[in-house]
Amino acid sequence: QVHLVESGGGLVQAGGSLRLSCAASGSTFSITTMGWYRQAPGKQREWVATVSSGGNTNYRNSVVGRFTISRDNAKNSVYLQMNSLKPEDTAVYYCTCTTSLAYAGLRTHWGQGTQVTVSS
Repeated sequence: QVHLVESGGGLVQAGGSLRLSCAASGSTFSITTMGWYRQAPGKQREWVATVSSGGNTNYRNSVVGRFTISRDNAKNSVYLQMNSLKPEDTAVYYCTCTTSLAYAGLRTHWGQGTQVTVSS
């Protein structure tokens, strides 16, 4: 019963910046980890970044120093600030979260995806 709605995708030139947002609704009290994945054309979906309930972050090596993940627990939202964008960052970006319930265990939820296109 968690729904994720993403926004902020678009077209940007190489070297530019973009900020993705994702708002969760529903049973948000059970959310633990939130994060972002991406899938480029013809490639498998890959993990980008994760932020824990306490604010600890982890990043894919190729985005370290360029991307910043953050969350606002009061707003049940997660963000991805993307700077120094490269054409290889072009992909559909997906927001995710994990819920933990005593009766249901751990479950992963996905947003609908938002297109990020970086032109050269």
